[in-house]
Amino acid sequence: MAIKLLTEDQIRDWTLEQKDRWWMENVYRGEMKQLTFRSAITGAMLGSVLSLTNLYIGIKTGWTLGVGITSVILSFAMFKVISRLQWGDEMTVLENNAMQSIATSAGYMTSPLMASLPAYMMVTGKVIPMWQAYWWMVVLGLLGALFAFPLKKRYINDEQLPFPEGYAAGVVLDNLHESDGREGLLKAKILGFGALTAATIEFLRTEAILAKLGLKMLALPAHWDDFLYKFVTPKINGIPLKELTIGMDTSIVMMGTGMLMSIRATASMLFGAILNYFILAPILIDKGIIVGTGFKNITMWALWGGAAMMTTASIYSFLASGNTFSSIVELFKWKNKKVKREKKVDVMAHIELPRKVSYIGVPILSVIIMIMGHEFFDMSYWLSAVAIPLVFLFSIMAVKSTGITAITPGGALGKMTQVTYAVLAPGNMGTNLITAGITSEVCLSASNLLMDIKPSYMLG
Repeated sequence: MAIKLLTEDQIRDWTLEQKDRWWMENVYRGEMKQLTFRSAITGAMLGSVLSLTNLYIGIKTGWTLGVGITSVILSFAMFKVISRLQWGDEMTVLENNAMQSIATSAGYMTSPLMASLPAYMMVTGKVIPMWQAYWWMVVLGLLGALFAFPLKKRYINDEQLPFPEGYAAGVVLDNLHESDGREGLLKAKILGFGALTAATIEFLRTEAILAKLGLKMLALPAHWDDFLYKFVTPKINGIPLKELTIGMDTSIVMMGTGMLMSIRATASMLFGAILNYFILAPILIDKGIIVGTGFKNITMWALWGGAAMMTTASIYSFLASGNTFSSIVELFKWKNKKVKREKKVDVMAHIELPRKVSYIGVPILSVIIMIMGHEFFDMSYWLSAVAIPLVFLFSIMAVKSTGITAITPGGALGKMTQVTYAVLAPGNMGTNLITAGITSEVCLSASNLLMDIKPSYMLG
């Protein structure tokens, strides 16, 4: 079916009850199969694999990539083949949507392994056991989910915020399942070709395996410019490019990541890299300000200016967006007489999670986080307790930002937490990093969950 949406006038003028009633009458497809055993298993299987790709790219680049649309296309193609072989039926559009929610939750749940936990271990020298990291991620993810559900009614049902990535996933799902499937199979073939190309290149870069197979002559070097060094050694200010860590990696992870980013972001990063490695680093090495060459020595100097620029720019842009404090004010302004009347008639009460689950669950999980923070990271209880109200306020900001722009300002919010704890616990770098991780991870979890709920709402 074509996705049905309210007009801008209806979103602005209708009450929440009118919007919910319209949705129940025109969009809701409660009779269709949704969360089934096969959709859960497929989501878990694809999520377990795609979360590893997200983790790998996140550790290499610091970015996380959505896996929802990828999982949707893979699942659609897989069950299309199963149907043609007469081994079973195709998934319904709502089964596929439930599947992608599970797969994407696995993707974004690993974010603490990319930032706060490795940073904590590098700064403190204390290795966190895997079982502690596992339960820490589980509890933070649950807290984010419980913060998200009360906000769902406001930002999805009432304000109908676009949540762009979720909207795109809804459109892809609708197109795949309501068309003849040729478009979906084409995308699956493109995805498979890209995967095969990447796997082949990574295989050829693994010299140890090729040597065992007697194919060492086929091995690719770590960098394409290694071929150049056989004939000439290019230099800047007398320093070889290799010692300045300037080169082109044979791995295509960065290429694929750049293709998924905006040209503005990639151009900005290219300019920063040229400024730092081609201009500043050679001058400062020559003057003895940077001692030695190589990535570590250069970044030990560059991180101070780079981190200051990132922190200032991200916080400034976040505050300058106009939504920082207005979203908090709006939450309280929403509690007017009209809304109180609407609450008496909730036509979706029988299919939505009761708010009392969040009201009961948040305090319980907050206490668990305080205990974990003390036992796992040597944090005092009161410092952990201060992080919880910060998380609530920041979650509202993050969800509003994600709903409008698809960008969750987890980094900026984490830095704001770090500034707060630099005052509350000066010199305690471990506490500073973990509390920033709590804020960032819970906000990401809440925002990404609502991003997943958006296509569910669109598709009924």
